[in-house]
Order: sequence, then structure tokens, then C-alpha cells
Amino acid sequence: MGQQARGSDGEGLLIVTPTYNERETIQRLLEAVFGVVPRAHVCVVDDASPDGTGEVVETIAARDPRVRVIHRRAKLGIGTAYIEAFTAHLNGSYRYYVEMDADLSHDPACLPSFLEAFTSGADVVVGSRNIPGGGVEGWGPLRHFVSRGGSLYARLILGVGVRDLTTGYKGYTRQALEAIDLRSVRSNGYSFQVETTYRALRAGLRVVEVPILFLDRRVGQSKMSSAIFAEAIVMMWRLRFGAISGRKPDKPR
Repeated sequence: MGQQARGSDGEGLLIVTPTYNERETIQRLLEAVFGVVPRAHVCVVDDASPDGTGEVVETIAARDPRVRVIHRRAKLGIGTAYIEAFTAHLNGSYRYYVEMDADLSHDPACLPSFLEAFTSGADVVVGSRNIPGGGVEGWGPLRHFVSRGGSLYARLILGVGVRDLTTGYKGYTRQALEAIDLRSVRSNGYSFQVETTYRALRAGLRVVEVPILFLDRRVGQSKMSSAIFAEAIVMMWRLRFGAISGRKPDKPR
């Protein structure tokens, strides 16, 4: 299902980034993205940020047609943010879709490697911290343990070989998003990343990992919560039991 890329300048590429109190970083992110892929478009999904992030993006979008913003009424979660943005733009002219964080932890300089992977036939591109060339900068031992342990936990339960199942820096072709069937995805927190990759594998899509260096967020606080963590643990088993019983992962129990 891989396609020939239109070019390394980002033509046909939509980047989606959810925001909640990212006023201090969003403009720098946009400048960095367009410095690498000047013909890409960016859709910012703002969950009613109290710091005015949405208004900042509106000002930028008014003078730059490559930027658009979706305003949501409250903090509704990253999973629904990606689903809403991807679904809204599936009928457009985009061929590739990339999700990334707005806090500068995902380096836009990696975007050409995503496009190269698409050119080589990938349906889903996973920005991996856990393969040679990838890594994390700025974390202590505990966070390394939790991140790697979480990914290993998911890999063992689901029986898949992808080394970084929890990364939030990922890309999809249009056909991959259609095959994953976003409207029936059940995860909303960080397990959204695991579920979408697992669905892609179950659909027979080609998932390719490319190395990234994850930089710990420079401002603000992590959005991880105990509820999100609990959802991730439960969702792994729901996905696994669905596979064992012969049901596709998009079917409710």
C-alpha cells in the first residue's frame, strides 16, 4: 500500500498536533516544521487552553494558509484530538498524516525520514526511541524504566515486534487511516498509540520504525495521569482478547 512521495518539501503532508497550554512553544514548533517541510500543512487541535494557545494559533493562521486550528470546548484527550483532525481531513488532498507533540519533544528534523519511509513502501511510520539511532534525552532512570517497561508490556501481551508501541511521533498514509477505521478506535489516552499500531498490523499494513531522539519537554508539565495509565493497562488486554477470540480490534466486547 506504499506510495511514491511527492517530494521532500512536504507537499501532500498534514501534521496534526494537539495543544493544551502550549503558548510558549507552538510558534517555535511551526517555524521549525516549515523550515524542514515548507509545503506541509499543520492542524493544531486546541483543547480550550487557558493560556490562550488557541488564540495564538488563530493569529498565525490568519497570515499563513498552511496553518489551521480546531477549537474544542474542553480538555478531551489526545486520542479524540487526532481522530477529529484526521477524520476532518481525509477527504482533502493529503496523502500522508503525521502526529507529533507541540512541546518541542519531537524534532521536526526527523520528518524527512518519515517521508523517505513512505517512499519506500511504509503504510505506518513509527518514530522509535527503542531502535539503534533512537533514544531519549533528559529523562531520569525511573521514566526510562516506565517508558520501556510500558512498551515491553504491550509488546508481550499483543505479540508484536514493533519496539516502540507508545511513541506519539507517528505517520500514516491515507489508506492506512482508512484501514485502521478511526471512528471505532476506543482508546483516548496514550494507549491510542498502541491501539492504532496494533490495528495497522492486524490489517496487514507495513509498519516501519525510524529512529528519533525524544527530548524531554522544556516547558509545562506532562499530561500523563493515573486514569490514562490505567486505561493503557486495561486496553492491552481488551485488544489481546479481541484478537484471541477472532474478533477484529475495532469490535466492542
